[in-house]
Amino acid sequence: MREIFAGMPWWVKWVAVPVFALVVFGGLIASVVGFVIGLLFKLLVFVALVGGLIFVVRKFTASSSSRSDW
Repeated sequence: MREIFAGMPWWVKWVAVPVFALVVFGGLIASVVGFVIGLLFKLLVFVALVGGLIFVVRKFTASSSSRSDW
């Protein structure tokens, strides 16, 4: 493979081949990146909801009858 690319001009190695790779695998790359971003967003929403729930529960238990630390 190295011998094949050795005789090629620089623009074939650094422009044409990456463009072909993006055209061929572009949908796959976009779906993987979209999946990862979606997963990170869902994880962030989960953490925010759990944090909000803990905040609300502590607020209501602290304002109820007596202050007891756990």
